[in-house]
Amino acid sequence: MSDKEPALVPEQGWHCLHLYYRIEFSQWQLLSAEEQRAAKVALSALVQEIRAFESTQLLTLSIVTPKADLGFMLITPDLHAANRIEKQLTLALGADVLVPVYSYLSLTEESEYATSDEEHAHILETEEKLKPESPEFAQAMTAFRERMAKYRHERVYPTLPDWPVVCFYNMSKRRGEERNWYTLPYTERRRLMAGHAKVGREYAGKIKQLITGSSGLDDAEWGVTLFARDTFQIKAIVYQMRFDEVSAVYGDFGEFYIGLQLPLDELFRRLQL
Repeated sequence: MSDKEPALVPEQGWHCLHLYYRIEFSQWQLLSAEEQRAAKVALSALVQEIRAFESTQLLTLSIVTPKADLGFMLITPDLHAANRIEKQLTLALGADVLVPVYSYLSLTEESEYATSDEEHAHILETEEKLKPESPEFAQAMTAFRERMAKYRHERVYPTLPDWPVVCFYNMSKRRGEERNWYTLPYTERRRLMAGHAKVGREYAGKIKQLITGSSGLDDAEWGVTLFARDTFQIKAIVYQMRFDEVSAVYGDFGEFYIGLQLPLDELFRRLQL
């Protein structure tokens, strides 16, 4: 993969690209058996090459519904690399074999509603009755700072899990005449998001979530990727979140794509290639 252009790396975060394709079997069947084998070898080699890039992760997905057949989820720092990778993946099985049906570009990011030191100190003092001058208070604050540093790093520079079920959808906050998220005071938005996050914490160990920002990069404002070991947990968290005020009053959602993480040899069998 050429590196002629200087890297275009964001000030913070990595680029996240979701790609979904339909397989045009009429085009695939025009290839000879030898050409088909060569195409699959070429895609396998390309995937290995991409995964060897620094700070780059690539998931290969079999899409469960007829919305698409094949999906990729790419995380990489350099926008030039992301652009080259998308073009190469699209053509990897031959011209017109992979037909793009949906794509989404976003950036990994921190949450603007994460608990601050001052807020956690207030909780320790008012709810846990710890005195600021006490060793217990200092110990609790140290543990909190370490926990938050790990959380922020995982949000901005994540390691994607190998859990089999991957759900993706986009979402935006509503800007209607009666309900406009962006006219709410920050303190009110923060309060609402705290309740939203509380629901998410109930699924610790069952769901791993990656929220990526896309304002100015794609049609919606965020991309949401959920990883799980079974579809029940995906359905449960999305359903429960719908009753939270942030979603019920201010959330607008795009289409949902459900994929299964598979190694390429199994993916080829699943897709009957």
